[in-house]
Amino acid sequence: MNIFEIIAKLIDMRSFSNLWYWIALAVVWSSASHWVLGVPWDMVGRARRKGAQAENDLVTLTLINARRLNVIWADAGVAIAIVFPFLLSFLGFTGFFYGAEIAQAVFLFALPLSAVFALSMSLAHRLCAQSGDGLGSDLVIRALSRHRVWVQAIGIAAIIVTSFWGMFQNLRFSALF
Repeated sequence: MNIFEIIAKLIDMRSFSNLWYWIALAVVWSSASHWVLGVPWDMVGRARRKGAQAENDLVTLTLINARRLNVIWADAGVAIAIVFPFLLSFLGFTGFFYGAEIAQAVFLFALPLSAVFALSMSLAHRLCAQSGDGLGSDLVIRALSRHRVWVQAIGIAAIIVTSFWGMFQNLRFSALF
């Protein structure tokens, strides 16, 4: 077996039977749950426990990331709102109508992550709107905690749907049927 055959087996276009796809799925949702609005979750816990400077750091970093997301949306929001739904539609149609498994796999990654992006944009907009009144750390902690619960719920649903679809695809292409 030469090096090209080994690489071809590692990078299999049948995504649902590939271990790397499932590792990537776990890493993506673990990271999305840990980095809430770009703020590491351990920072929220530290602000709850230690107060004072840790709370100020949390509020500052949260506002920085919220403003950054708002600037990204202001600069590229129209392009994102046009290109991303087109790509999702293309992936969905190509994957589920024509049966391209790689398109199905990418679609099952991108659709729930787009919901997380929309929630993040909404939270960023609300936090920036309230920042003029002086954001308290308890408000930021509650907002980030609620956002993390929603991200985790979307992640669990995405993992379950992807797992069932992947099992169905693997069974469909196995020697059993």
